[in-house]
Amino acid sequence: MKNPVRKLISCAAFYVLATQVSLAVDSFPASGPTVPGNEAQLRGGLALAPANAPVSVKRAIWAANQLRTKPYRYGGGHRTFHDSGYDCSATVSYALAGAGLVSVPLSSTELRAFGDRGHGKWITVYARNGHAFAVIAGLRLDTTSPHNPSRRWAPRWQPTSRTLSGFEARHPTGL
Repeated sequence: MKNPVRKLISCAAFYVLATQVSLAVDSFPASGPTVPGNEAQLRGGLALAPANAPVSVKRAIWAANQLRTKPYRYGGGHRTFHDSGYDCSATVSYALAGAGLVSVPLSSTELRAFGDRGHGKWITVYARNGHAFAVIAGLRLDTTSPHNPSRRWAPRWQPTSRTLSGFEARHPTGL
């Protein structure tokens, strides 16, 4: 009797998780601006997804575009994906949720264990205790930037790289 009950519980847990991810994906944009090729491009603060990228990568970019006018707020975006401000790990989580890769916002510590180790082909999450950012199709999604004239932290696409010292690179399986 234990086997059928255990199997039923496993199936129910899988259904709940799949439903949560499906509901999360449905609340993010399913379309947006694209550019030919394999690399995303930045125009006026808006990221254009590469036409050759998998749909999940495009959706991550289109989701993150929604945050480009939001302010930085420590702890913002962790109770719910839809908030008035976002911190670094919630910004990365928002993009990953738009791609259907997470169902709840993750902290920078949790992002250190996300997916697989190393750099991804399309998405790489960089995390350390206290900060996280992502590179998606060649563009950096981060809340810090030396190129921001106001010097204020905010969830934005960045045209330049940053030091990777102290960060762990992770990527979604297959991406």
